[in-house]
Amino acid sequence: MAGPELVVRSTRVVTPEGTRPAAVAVADGRIAAVLPHSAAVPPGVPVEELGDDVLLPGLVDTHVHVNDPGRTAWEGFATATRAAAAGGVTTLVDMPLNSVPPTTTVAGLRVKRAVAGPAVHVDVGFWGGALPGNRAELRPLHDAGVFGFKAFLSPSGVEEFPHLGPDDLEAVAREVAGFGGLLIVHAEDPDRLDRAPRPEGPRYADFLASRPRAAEDAAVARLVAAAGRYGTRIHVLHLSSADALDTLAGARERGLPVTAETCPHFLTLTAEEVPDGATEFKCCPPIREAANRDALWDALAAGVLQCVVSDHSPCTPELKVPDFGRAWGGISSLQLGLPAVWTEARRRGYGLDDVARWMSAAPAALAGLTGKGAVEAGRDADFAVLAPDETFTVDPAALHHRNPVTAYAGRTLYGVVRSTWLRGRRIHHRGVLGGPAGRLLERA
Repeated sequence: MAGPELVVRSTRVVTPEGTRPAAVAVADGRIAAVLPHSAAVPPGVPVEELGDDVLLPGLVDTHVHVNDPGRTAWEGFATATRAAAAGGVTTLVDMPLNSVPPTTTVAGLRVKRAVAGPAVHVDVGFWGGALPGNRAELRPLHDAGVFGFKAFLSPSGVEEFPHLGPDDLEAVAREVAGFGGLLIVHAEDPDRLDRAPRPEGPRYADFLASRPRAAEDAAVARLVAAAGRYGTRIHVLHLSSADALDTLAGARERGLPVTAETCPHFLTLTAEEVPDGATEFKCCPPIREAANRDALWDALAAGVLQCVVSDHSPCTPELKVPDFGRAWGGISSLQLGLPAVWTEARRRGYGLDDVARWMSAAPAALAGLTGKGAVEAGRDADFAVLAPDETFTVDPAALHHRNPVTAYAGRTLYGVVRSTWLRGRRIHHRGVLGGPAGRLLERA
């Protein structure tokens, strides 16, 4: 071993080749080598001994609504990235909506960068937005470094980010394919939503009926068809309906460039357990039944779903009125994704290798973040250190999100994030966070 500035050693290091004892040498903020646990360390090089705590690659969360600027009462870059660091997330990609202005023009991207730059505790990239009428903005945004383009096929919930109609989708898919970009899509069919019962009142069953699986299924089929026509790289966001999995599997069998993600809340929560009036559980698409959850886990294991990301979409407490028709839809979970998923994964017989693949390697690959997502030589020295067998009970007031609202309140979860490292620097340790240390990222 020559020239490291730091060595991090654990009996359990999660690498692309599996979990093993190892010593990870760090130089210039990157992983210089992954060596045997017993490798000699040059004199004077500091060694961080983790014992049996697990060294994971820092999580990459490619689906976060930071809402900054414009709706910073809901969240903000300082609070969101503190929560990320406390939860083992070292990189996030911010969604283009719920901020004012949205990231749908290069000018809007510049505003977002100016606000985020001095505030971020972890590395942050940005998605652009695809709207009716902004097709001419897409290539300039791509050239300015956004990682891809978010679109809705049904109303987004905010007037400054309208959804794409069928003709708009065709035009955007052709445009994005023309420069090799990535289109990421909220997939619910508006006609099927319009035909569903209107949600109103406190009953979760009524809300669930208002967002039927058929709406997701039809939208996913439309996206697969567009990918087939134009060769557009398309990623399906926050899949909740297990009925769409066969369509996604078929697309992969045909070699179409279609990928999909799901979220911790769809993997860990069920419709049967949501109390009436508990709108902290409201999200679109919705949390579905236990059998549906089981099918999503099977799809992850089979590779039909690739990524698990938070879809952190917070709001102020007063917007979570106990009426599922009127409450803001979104679940706050940025800090809790790793323990929430690990709690259910371990119960089902999956390992931390699987969790790292779903929550770090695959999201990094989706966004083209080649320096992120794995503990291997040449990658950024981004780590999450986890005590996987320890538990804690979720106290919303103890979270770093701006507002103390989460569907996980009161739940006991496995997996305590001991510390988080960004490019070889420890940014969180046993609940204590340092100052902003993140960088703004651009598509390579």
